[in-house]
Amino acid sequence: MIVYIKGNYYINYIYKMERRKFLESLALIPITYVAMKINDVIKITEPFTNTEELMPLLFLGHGSPMNAIEENEFVTGWRDIGKTIPKPKAIICISAHWETKGTFVTATEKPDTIHDFGGFPKELFNVQYPAPGNPELAKETKDTIKNTTVGLDTKWGLDHGCWSVISRLYPKADVPIIQLSIDYSQAPQYHYNLAKELSTFRNKGVLIVGSGNIVHNLGMVAWDKLDASEYGFDWAKEASDKVKKLILSNDHKQLINYQSLGKEVALAVPTPEHYLPLLYVLGLKKENEKVSLFNDKLVAGSLSMTALKIDKA
Repeated sequence: MIVYIKGNYYINYIYKMERRKFLESLALIPITYVAMKINDVIKITEPFTNTEELMPLLFLGHGSPMNAIEENEFVTGWRDIGKTIPKPKAIICISAHWETKGTFVTATEKPDTIHDFGGFPKELFNVQYPAPGNPELAKETKDTIKNTTVGLDTKWGLDHGCWSVISRLYPKADVPIIQLSIDYSQAPQYHYNLAKELSTFRNKGVLIVGSGNIVHNLGMVAWDKLDASEYGFDWAKEASDKVKKLILSNDHKQLINYQSLGKEVALAVPTPEHYLPLLYVLGLKKENEKVSLFNDKLVAGSLSMTALKIDKA
């Protein structure tokens, strides 16, 4: 059981305690922390029990890290979509920016904000997103996945693929987050199948978020078009349209075998890490659920911001 108290991010860990001892421990907390909302404690400590409501799914095209500090239409889109989702008990995020050999989940109580980029203004490096972790959820995730061994990682924190978008959904940093890594040694089918093993968490108030980009070719960015509100090369438009059509028609087989979708998609997905988070989200979709696209634009020629929400029809 974890008690997370906002303010100075005081964390008190209580293991195998009876209710009486738990309440006694709260009495020992300095008075400066007692003014916190008791619901904030309950939110972090409540168990992941089944609920009647199935949590939606999100795939977010995260784009530039600068979206963490700028105001633009994509940030507005993330913020608006967050208002349509029940506030989760926790988040499992699959980010393009955590690749590992093997599959891991973060299991730290207080994950660091990782600034895994360079060449940006100091203001961006100063950003801290102090959302708590949840080692209990990490352990449950490890135990739930049966088709591969999942390691518990205590060194990784929240990379910018995670915090730059989730901070726009939940700016108070009051929802616990764990990250699930992308095993770079595995084929797309592995990731799609692995996602299905996470389905039980949707009934436990956990929001599952994939963060990447459908079209992501940094080597072909039109640097002179960075300030354009929308700009895409012809091949990027063709690739984006082809993938979106397959998403909306539920043709997951072709999306898993994206390497066979032609030269335009090969240019859009030169490396798999930004595409694979999409497969995690699609792998969790129920047959009767609908897909809604938002932030559906191409920028800088070779990047797409397209995002999608999967929810009940």
